[in-house]
Amino acid sequence: MEFFIDRELPVPLRTQLQGLIEYGIACGELTPGETLPSVRELAEKIGVAPVTVSQVYADLKAAGLIDARPGSGTFVTDSLQARLANRADASGLHRHIDQLIDDSHALGIRSTELVALISARVFYRDSIGPRFHIVVVGLFPEATSSYARFIAARLGSAVTAEPLTVAALEREDAAKARANSADLVVTFANRHREVAALVPNTKVVTISFTPAEETRMALALLDSLASVAVVSRFPEFLPVMKSGVQRFAPHVREIAATSVETPGLEQLIANASVVIYASGAESVLALLPEGVQAIEYRHAPDTGDIERVIVPIIRAAGVPPQPADGPTPRRSVARGKLNVNQERETS
Repeated sequence: MEFFIDRELPVPLRTQLQGLIEYGIACGELTPGETLPSVRELAEKIGVAPVTVSQVYADLKAAGLIDARPGSGTFVTDSLQARLANRADASGLHRHIDQLIDDSHALGIRSTELVALISARVFYRDSIGPRFHIVVVGLFPEATSSYARFIAARLGSAVTAEPLTVAALEREDAAKARANSADLVVTFANRHREVAALVPNTKVVTISFTPAEETRMALALLDSLASVAVVSRFPEFLPVMKSGVQRFAPHVREIAATSVETPGLEQLIANASVVIYASGAESVLALLPEGVQAIEYRHAPDTGDIERVIVPIIRAAGVPPQPADGPTPRRSVARGKLNVNQERETS
């Protein structure tokens, strides 16, 4: 992975570096076990004080994303065993059954009626064949819904994919119960530890996310004379976003970047002909002057990781994936604004 910082951005260098490494872990550019540069090496490479790198490494280590071994260096945490260890066991199943009984009694359903309902449901599930239930956990509702649809479309009718946000798991008992009863939970690498703590009865795995095809196409089609404003909700991801725009639109020279909370945002937008906003930064749309094009910088699950990580787990459960007919549903283009995914958010 290439390490860099952008001194033109209104974001502290420490914040940029931490966001860059977190993004690399979340999107699979930094894999478990991969060695990171030493504090001194990285400080010299990007031109910051060693204490800045040291502080970033300390924060990432505290979050469980990296670790250090004397004499071996600093590396991305290999949490695969922890992910695979969170399978539901018999005691977890008993807890689910007890909860179901309590819930039915609270609704005034008698035990005999509950048994009849379960029998009917079992008959229905057996008649339609096995279904593998995946819960996709992200930060923003609409973006997470798009991830779930993408995964479901890749895996076909034998699999259901339900979107849930981290906030829902934290605040809603019903959402947490659904995730704990799922066959598999899928999330971002930098959210694995947090999600696994919220969903102790279900296996939690991570996959990489890459800029969506529609995002790449929209950037490639930008006019070379366009004045581009890049806006993110999270300042630490501005370097990644700006770098991505430069990668997919190398012909565009005028690119400025800021966060939604930075003073001067309205002026930056007023001077732009195109605004590229990160999912979760939809508030910027209310500031757009007439005729300014808006493009959401949306990500999508990496299809290779779906095949490498999710498909083997489904097959091991005895539910062979059945790829859906036709291509993954494409997104629409709205008048005046390119709506890359029919919603505007991501994690």
